[in-house]
Amino acid sequence: MKALIQRVKRGSVTIEGSCIGEIAQGYVVLLGVRTGDTAEDARILAQRTIKLRIFPDAQDRMNRSVEDVHGAILVISQFTLYADTRKGNRPSFIRAGDPDVARALYEEYVAALRRELGDTRVQTGQFGAAMEVEIINDGPVTLMLTTDGGVGRRLSM
Repeated sequence: MKALIQRVKRGSVTIEGSCIGEIAQGYVVLLGVRTGDTAEDARILAQRTIKLRIFPDAQDRMNRSVEDVHGAILVISQFTLYADTRKGNRPSFIRAGDPDVARALYEEYVAALRRELGDTRVQTGQFGAAMEVEIINDGPVTLMLTTDGGVGRRLSM
């Protein structure tokens, strides 16, 4: 799994003119699922997302987590994070997870976040829908977390 995490001042997601999720300070997470990912990957990635310290402390160092700043998280499904662009001009998505499996793992990731932060602090887009995502990046600070390589290996950034 991959989570492209952007520290934001605010973020929102709109479908067909209706805002279905919005947050103030926190993270917008673009989440990609690949073939072979597991529920354990989703839970580990969620814990790492929550514990990630990329908000400034009193000395302006990245030393505070989304929990510490009482921030929120907006999660958007993003299969294109697994695009393969090595050949030709059209990306291949062969590494992206099967949509049914990917939906279940996306939902597991969101559920793990909600168990820690509560329902009101975790908002989502709609899996598989065409969405308009508004992101007001703070910093900008953008990091990629991944479980590629399996749960038995270290989570990488």
